[in-house]
Amino acid sequence: MSYLNEHELQLASRFLFLSMVIIVIQRDIETIRQGSFKIKRPYMIVLEKMLTQATNERRLLRQSMKQLNVRVTLLQKDDLFSTFLFMSQGSEEKRNYFNPRIKKKVENIFWNLLHETIVEFADQPSNL
Repeated sequence: MSYLNEHELQLASRFLFLSMVIIVIQRDIETIRQGSFKIKRPYMIVLEKMLTQATNERRLLRQSMKQLNVRVTLLQKDDLFSTFLFMSQGSEEKRNYFNPRIKKKVENIFWNLLHETIVEFADQPSNL
């Protein structure tokens, strides 16, 4: 039985997975900075734009969550599953996620951000 309504759950889940995407993008940026890439600039521009978009969206999600008094916290993580605690207006709900499923969800969000960024650059080539 779910104690959070669908909107609260979607909000908190998107916040959770988007936070993971931000970590991935930050690590990728650092890898490219330290790597021996011959041409770093195009990768950095795309990743930094993706990071900006993800950070802005997460900021809006955080504001909405604060208004609704919704929080999400990692409780436990092992090789197969991660357990998160979703809290809303005095109710708590534990949810277990299969780690490969988390990875797939994060990857999908990453692809969506990449697509949005590429489309934006295609519409405005002067940004490069």
